Amino acid sequence: MGAAQIKLSPIGIVVLGLVFVAIIYYLSTDGGSGEFSQRYFEGEDTVSIEKLIKTAIHLAEKGGDVVRKIRKGEDLGEESKGQTLEGANNPVTQGDMLSHRAMYYGFKKEFPRLNVVSEEHDHGDVDLKDVKSPDISEIKLDGKLHNKEDEVVSAGSLLIWIDPLDATQEYTENLVQYVTTMICIVVNGKPVAGIIHKPFLQETYWAWVGHGSSGNIDVPPEKDSALKMPKVIVSRSHAGEVNATVRSAFGPQSMVIPAGGAGYKVLSLFEDKANCYVHVTLIKKWDICSGDALLRTLGGKMTTLDNEEIEYGDGSKPANEKGLVAALHNHAEYQEKLAHGLKS
Repeated sequence: MGAAQIKLSPIGIVVLGLVFVAIIYYLSTDGGSGEFSQRYFEGEDTVSIEKLIKTAIHLAEKGGDVVRKIRKGEDLGEESKGQTLEGANNPVTQGDMLSHRAMYYGFKKEFPRLNVVSEEHDHGDVDLKDVKSPDISEIKLDGKLHNKEDEVVSAGSLLIWIDPLDATQEYTENLVQYVTTMICIVVNGKPVAGIIHKPFLQETYWAWVGHGSSGNIDVPPEKDSALKMPKVIVSRSHAGEVNATVRSAFGPQSMVIPAGGAGYKVLSLFEDKANCYVHVTLIKKWDICSGDALLRTLGGKMTTLDNEEIEYGDGSKPANEKGLVAALHNHAEYQEKLAHGLKS
């Protein structure tokens, strides 16, 4: 007697097909939540840059909410991490720490395999089960985009730099116009996307190299007078030292603008408040990576004072010890003059 054979009717085939489609839908929408999941189609070891940027925007703004709330209170919880190389106090506040927790653990919740480096360090135990997943459903990358194609990259090639509160000294002095929260997305050592959020203006600026930027970023036109009488923005903490360097490099007609926060200084280039941003001592990469990404996206440039490209791929080496010069126009000319001024 021959083996029994099972034949599926056309209706049975249709039913099995529908079941298969339902399983795929369930997996691709985070367990049927209705939100499309990149994880299923990307695979375990790849990440969508578009999703990373949306998550970074959400978390930078969430950190900014914390920073703003703490500043409105009577006690900032200010402590000192010691002194900077220039001898200035290096403070840390509850704003720094709580913003760090919101941003760092938000990333780890959504992308647990990613290497995330923050300026601050939380030694407490945080259970990711208690951390709410970032809600990016309302975030649209619809600014000045000329390339809307997503990029999916290896998780191992990625590094995220977080500055939970840039310009802490100014924050303690209530000079809140200088304060930003920042996140930078790095692929193979190069910044590919940067987010700078101004919490007290509730303005967010982002840029994605090769793709475009938020609609609130403009590139001012190049001016002939900028090289003859440049406006150079520098750190408040050691403006006197940089002042002498700038005068030596560009002449007495140059204008030195002291300001707090690296994020603020880079944005000043786009706002036409300054033509060049100069820093002559050590500066950390979480301070400058986001601004570097904005400049790369929009035709500007940031290098060390020696005109070397800054490498961001090693989270264990956060210090950029060779200073920086950044500009939207005429970077080579500014760099050359500064190099000559530093030697003289």
